[in-house]
Amino acid sequence: MYDKLTFTCLLDDEFGVAESPVYDDRRNCLFFVDIPGKALYRVGLDGSGPILWTFDSEVCSIGLTRSGLLIAALRDTVILFDPDAGKACRIVASIEAERIDTRLNDGKVGPDGAFWVGTMHEVADRRPVASLYRVTPTGAVERKVDGIICSNGLAWTAEGSLLFHSDSRAQWIDRWRFDAATGLLFDRRRIATPDEATGRPDGAAIDSEGFYWSAGVSAGVLNRFSPDGEIVERHPFPVGAPTMPCFAGPGLRTMIVTSLRPAGAPAGSLASGIFVAQSPVAGAAVHRFDDSALV
Repeated sequence: MYDKLTFTCLLDDEFGVAESPVYDDRRNCLFFVDIPGKALYRVGLDGSGPILWTFDSEVCSIGLTRSGLLIAALRDTVILFDPDAGKACRIVASIEAERIDTRLNDGKVGPDGAFWVGTMHEVADRRPVASLYRVTPTGAVERKVDGIICSNGLAWTAEGSLLFHSDSRAQWIDRWRFDAATGLLFDRRRIATPDEATGRPDGAAIDSEGFYWSAGVSAGVLNRFSPDGEIVERHPFPVGAPTMPCFAGPGLRTMIVTSLRPAGAPAGSLASGIFVAQSPVAGAAVHRFDDSALV
């Protein structure tokens, strides 16, 4: 058991839904998105020099690529984006573009070099019509899991043999065995069904010990789950709705967490701020999309 994390606010700009924080070790900076703000941000790990790019649609999640570009999930399109030039390079794939009631959501690059991204049902009466997809290095799209309401919480263990995945609305966390050579998922196991008070599972990250850090968006908490789904630590968060943690900085010993601004949050509050804490355990390094066939 580790001591409770002590968070400070790194950046606050009254974001709508800040999400998908990704640490770029080459540039030593943080990228993240504001989904309803249709924006992608870059900021230093000390909060300095924020840069903003806006898009015509929601920017839902991002990942790093081997060439140094970013791969980004817009509402129904996956693109490559050049943060040095500040412009999109090309469309990689289109996903569920024929549907007006779904959009892309949480996405991460897997140890197979592919971009994994899920959809969510974005209506008042949400139903399990969304899916988890694998976008290959050539831009092919493979549906891997269906029957989802809001796909979220993607994270792989450091050695790449286990994938964790959640549904924020059905409120489950699943663990899959994963073949990094082929992207095959198998041996699915439901390890947790956290309720609202425990913390509905939003975005997540994995530490070097194989434990799963889940943003409990309904409970103002970060839950650290064992690989078998036991909550071993609960870390109170400074604001009510954390959305996703990531590990950053030297040795991946800095925890950075995004959050969202609930309806009715007073002006000037830190409700959607980006928060930082020193982590007692190192994170697992994230992977880079293999874009060699696309650039």
